Amino acid sequence: MGRHGKERPSSISRTPASSSTADAPTPPGSAPPISAISRRAFLKVTGSAVPAAGVLIDGLVPPEALAAPPVVGPGPVAVTLTVNGRRQTLQLEPRVTLLDALRDFAGLTGAKKVCDRGTCGACTVLLDGGAVYSCSVLAIEAQGHAITTIEGLAPDGELHPVSAAFVEHDAQQCGFCTPGFVVAAKAFLDRHPNPTEEDVMKGLGGNLCRCGTYVGIRRAVVDAARRVRADGAGEGKGGSA
Repeated sequence: MGRHGKERPSSISRTPASSSTADAPTPPGSAPPISAISRRAFLKVTGSAVPAAGVLIDGLVPPEALAAPPVVGPGPVAVTLTVNGRRQTLQLEPRVTLLDALRDFAGLTGAKKVCDRGTCGACTVLLDGGAVYSCSVLAIEAQGHAITTIEGLAPDGELHPVSAAFVEHDAQQCGFCTPGFVVAAKAFLDRHPNPTEEDVMKGLGGNLCRCGTYVGIRRAVVDAARRVRADGAGEGKGGSA
């Protein structure tokens, strides 16, 4: 009742629920009202759905996919790497990067540790022929892949055409970034055998030279492409003779 004896209109029904309402039968073909579902019935339905989902997953997903992966570490574990065609097993903690494994455990110091954040390219190596930042790859993840370092590009002491072109075009100053550039250029030329200097500038955009010898680097890579093509043509003529 209001102050003057008038009833106030209300938009909310305050009719108390009774047990007879909850137990009232539902007409055929119609869904039961929300108020007719008790908390106990709701929990029974949702509880039975969880095992059913598990049965469904077990039937669709192979058992090996559900199995938890083996846990290794945190101490040293055996890691087998194939570097420059040679397999070697090292005892490494799972957190060791490929760069640290190469430099500190395999004795291959050609890849340089500069930024250690995957931004400068000085640590570039080849993984299955593709250029990668070795500071951003775990050594344990590199197992089963072919790894090529700057040392692997001159196995018999003879400079790779890219390395020789870098020397001839004075494409280095301090030389700290040069191994990464040479390896990245090798991977680039494998995909683009006849590049322009603009192509080289874009293709090697992930490698930085703090001395600023980019003009010499671009000319060196274009010249190396010419040398590789000439060597390939010479081998083709020799093989057909």
